[in-house]
Amino acid sequence: MKETAIQRLQDCISRYQSAIPGLADLGKQLQGVSQSADALIDLYEQCYPLLEQAMWSSERAFHPLLDCYQALFREQEALIQERGGDDRHHFILCIPVADRPPHLRACLESIYQLCTLFNYGGNSSGAWDRIRIIVAEDSRDENNVRRHIELVEEYRRKGLQVFHFGLDEQYELLHSLPLRLRERLGHLLTTQPRERFYRKGQAANRNLGYLKFLQMTQDKDRTLYYLVDSDQHFCVNRQTESGEEVVYALNYFHAIDRIFRTADTLVLTGKMVGDPPVSPSVMAVNFLDDVTGFFADLAALAGGQSCQFHGSHGPVAPTRHSGAAYHDLAGLFGFENRAATFSYPCRLAGEHDHGACLTDFARRLNAFFFGEHLFRKTWFSYGDGFTRLSPARTVYPGNYIVNYAGLKYIIPFGHLRLRMSGPTAGRLIAAEIGGRFASCNLPNLHRRTTEAGLDDDFRPGVELNSAQRSVDLSNEFERQFFGDLMLFSAEELVRQTDVNQPFAQQEIEAVIARKEAELLALYQQKHEAIIARNRRLHEYVFDAGHWWLRSPELAPALRQVQSFIDNIGRNFGEHAPAWQQIQSAGHRAQRKRQVVAALMNYRAERDAWDSLF
Repeated sequence: MKETAIQRLQDCISRYQSAIPGLADLGKQLQGVSQSADALIDLYEQCYPLLEQAMWSSERAFHPLLDCYQALFREQEALIQERGGDDRHHFILCIPVADRPPHLRACLESIYQLCTLFNYGGNSSGAWDRIRIIVAEDSRDENNVRRHIELVEEYRRKGLQVFHFGLDEQYELLHSLPLRLRERLGHLLTTQPRERFYRKGQAANRNLGYLKFLQMTQDKDRTLYYLVDSDQHFCVNRQTESGEEVVYALNYFHAIDRIFRTADTLVLTGKMVGDPPVSPSVMAVNFLDDVTGFFADLAALAGGQSCQFHGSHGPVAPTRHSGAAYHDLAGLFGFENRAATFSYPCRLAGEHDHGACLTDFARRLNAFFFGEHLFRKTWFSYGDGFTRLSPARTVYPGNYIVNYAGLKYIIPFGHLRLRMSGPTAGRLIAAEIGGRFASCNLPNLHRRTTEAGLDDDFRPGVELNSAQRSVDLSNEFERQFFGDLMLFSAEELVRQTDVNQPFAQQEIEAVIARKEAELLALYQQKHEAIIARNRRLHEYVFDAGHWWLRSPELAPALRQVQSFIDNIGRNFGEHAPAWQQIQSAGHRAQRKRQVVAALMNYRAERDAWDSLF
């Protein structure tokens, strides 16, 4: 083996061996190692966790280590290609997308960067041979379909093997199934007619992607299937003094391949960092607290003063919380977050005052209704590494991987269009396969909005009227309540019955009745809290005589704040459509019948689905 073939490994050890424990020992092994490619390739595997631990600690410069880390993977890939006999997994990714060109571009760009920087599987042919990507179309707008196709072509020219899985092709593939089987799978794969074969919902579109997986699979034993949402990016965020920094510091394909080669996992889920993975309908209380806290901090500062909302010098010190700090009902999921406000991280660069900070803040406020939380992001933490597994109970639909046998464990109940489909599926899967459903520390970066703005974004259940600056998320709010009802009913059912047998109607109805009563009480408390906090925010901003009211140049910003307050009232107040539906016994009875029927039919639908494999 030529020394130049391992130059980056030698340079890394020479440069960092005195500072990073374990590297000096690797240097000794390198001197004494045989010239076999296998032995050399293994040294890289030993080196990676040492660099990771140093990189994610605060003791060394992050970026030089990251550059070294990425270069080592590229060098190792070259050795693997030279050796030949590569038996690692191929990946087929599926990205369901509905009317979201800016999101799709960002997602594809992140995959391109990941392939470029880490080079998993090599690209000697001009394309990355072990990575194929399906863009599963679900758009209603023909212009957005065209833009998605253009993006596919653009990234094919860059070397990604990406394919557009269009509506006509989906329809034909669905109807290639025998009629009787197709009828049994209608709730999983949609029954929408050809002329309306769009916006079928994320679960149905994802499951149609599974059919495409089967069609594209060449080696069942060496193929992994990666499900990704269009608002997910293959990178993570780190918190710095200057704000959030996005970095390509996880070699997802490499780590996932190792997990599936060394464990008996069938379904693997990563999590998310960045924007919360939940609906704004369950974040309004803490968000209003944070917004009011921001204005309270502003009131103690001068408008023309240099902005204080940066780094660790903000007026409210960052507070450590357990998980789900963004969730108003975190206790339902086993978290015990104490009440506290989070500081606002101003995103403006350069010298600016608090008036400029307020103007930018107000411009971003209504993005909350699309799921962006200006205060409570999730940050990446290295912890115990990337490949350590823990039992999972939630499928993150935007970031999970299965092998061929794991294709059986789909996300059900798509026809109900309820939220919480991933956690519901996770409870059912965990009850069936236990530890073979696992979670690992390979999160994707979740970005609810893009620089293109809200006008060029589709979010199911959220309607934006730009002219009137109004947002209506009543559909999503209603689906959240009944999604919670489905989730916690399923969670209790699998604790007391065998998930491999059909659920009995009487048991389902008894569980749902108990969960409905519990959720109604919690949602009532949340409803009252939102109304009180929204009133308090309005009074603090507009009635307390603070300095921003005396600044004519801030009038547009204050109109945006008023628009936000109005939208909170419109979506969560006493006369909000979703709240009226939740309070309606008739509407709940109709939804409960749907949930009961879906749970009763789960086993039969799974049996029909399993027959495909």
